[in-house]
Amino acid sequence: MRTLSRIGVLVVLVAVATHGLAADTSQAAAEAAAQKWLDLIDGGNYSQSWSTAAKLFRDSVAEAQWDSKISAVRGPLGAVKSRSITSAQFTHSLPGVPDGDYVVIRYATSFEHKSEAAETVTPMKDTDGQWRVSGYFIR
Repeated sequence: MRTLSRIGVLVVLVAVATHGLAADTSQAAAEAAAQKWLDLIDGGNYSQSWSTAAKLFRDSVAEAQWDSKISAVRGPLGAVKSRSITSAQFTHSLPGVPDGDYVVIRYATSFEHKSEAAETVTPMKDTDGQWRVSGYFIR
């Protein structure tokens, strides 16, 4: 009986460790997708950032509208001088969007013309299983 208890505890520990590893892997993939997308934004490739974003993103804003809005917001800030992740939170539910797999990533960013900014990038696991950006906010 004691052996069965130990096996049960071992199974639970392995399951918890495996779940944690999967979450870490997903978070790392989401962070990589966010960085790749931010590289497009930083390079002024706004149309490509729209076309590589999540379906949810593309369905919520037309490409021309995105181009116009992001140009107006990012253009005046100038080049990125530094950017570092301040937090990354995995979640299944966010206000105003369908449930799914999301990672809300917050960055402390310094731009050429704005020394302290906060960027939030939200990658999601898209319909094809790939991580793509579904939201971007800057202040």
